[in-house]
Amino acid sequence: MRTPSTWLVIAAMTLSGILLQGLTGDSVAASGFYGSGSGDDALEKQIVAKEREGLDALKAGDVEQFGKLTADEAVLVDAHGPASKAQVLKNVAGFTLTDYSMEDMRFLPIDAYTGLISYKISEKGNSHGKEFTAQAYVSSVWTERGKQWLCLFSQETAAP
Repeated sequence: MRTPSTWLVIAAMTLSGILLQGLTGDSVAASGFYGSGSGDDALEKQIVAKEREGLDALKAGDVEQFGKLTADEAVLVDAHGPASKAQVLKNVAGFTLTDYSMEDMRFLPIDAYTGLISYKISEKGNSHGKEFTAQAYVSSVWTERGKQWLCLFSQETAAP
């Protein structure tokens, strides 16, 4: 059985390989890298739904629900560097999204229960009493454990 850190390494290596080869989502699909179809489509839909559920929890100010969607050993990276689940939950206590949209969604299956999504987010909200608008590129790795979906890794990079 692979450990969560093994999954993170696999995801990072896979994503790095795609980026180094300069493949887009369309060329990856055309190359057969995604696999054979319907199982991947269902996995992608489930993972995108879970990502939206996490963003909707932030929109509702429901830190508890956001925490339930995040693995205890998760690594979350932003401009401040990597953070643990506990650090992120502490930070999002004063953070609420008022609106968001996701575009240019890409998906990479890792196995039957795990996948990586990448997309551009446009968001508006309030962070510790200050309104903000932002755009960022987001990549997240999700896995199903038992009947629970959890985010293992997420990285957000500011978009120009």
